[in-house]
Amino acid sequence: MAQARGKASTGLRSNVAGLLCYLLFWVTGLELLLLEKKDKFVRFHAIQSIIVFGFISVAFLLLFWIPVVGWVFSWALGALTPILWILLMIKAYRGKKIKIPIAGKFAEKIA
Repeated sequence: MAQARGKASTGLRSNVAGLLCYLLFWVTGLELLLLEKKDKFVRFHAIQSIIVFGFISVAFLLLFWIPVVGWVFSWALGALTPILWILLMIKAYRGKKIKIPIAGKFAEKIA
């Protein structure tokens, strides 16, 4: 996996900008994607953040409307989301790319 080097065009170090892509889930991912034009490491994490946490946000909304079974799955997703969030931030800060299936491949192609 690639290591983050140097500074992003935002003025931040690449690993810090990569971490920030996940800080407020898909919102900061979108913001950094719009701000960062050159650094492929930051763009990868921004795109992956948008896809992964955008999907989770939509899933929560849909599951909320399904009585009982949806609420159980929503609870399970809610329990796993912070673990994924922390893992992705730590890996980005350490300068690593962790590719979430589907989202990671798509992010790598676009970045």
